Amino acid sequence: MQSTRNYWPLGIILVFVVFISGMATFVVIACSHRDSLVNANYYEQELQFQSQLDGGVRAQKAGASLQFDAAQNRVTIAVPSAQLAQKFSGTVELYDPIDPKADREFLLEPRADGTQTLDVSKLASGSWTVRAKWIAAGETFFLEQKIKI
Repeated sequence: MQSTRNYWPLGIILVFVVFISGMATFVVIACSHRDSLVNANYYEQELQFQSQLDGGVRAQKAGASLQFDAAQNRVTIAVPSAQLAQKFSGTVELYDPIDPKADREFLLEPRADGTQTLDVSKLASGSWTVRAKWIAAGETFFLEQKIKI
């Protein structure tokens, strides 16, 4: 008489072991995933969004522009030179949506012709957002452009 071995209990146990191992792996990966906001002041910036929209309209009407030259890896910001004669201050932010530590911020200091050029060749390749914000004669102006390096 030949006895047959029943493999069902072993199969059921094996399925449970594989399932539990997979779930444990998933939990470890999920817990070690870096979960940071894109920007530390994200919520504060969202509350100021309407003022950015208004500043963008003012910048466009004034003739300001922001251009990226991919061949030379340069960003050129052009501010109307009439605004330079007034009380003027501003910043340029190079924003990396993937790595907040790679973000850069510069003072907006245009030459007499109203242009400022930034060399972006040393930045990590990928998608970046260039934001220029300045205040002239008590009004806020804003330009933003997404670039690929």
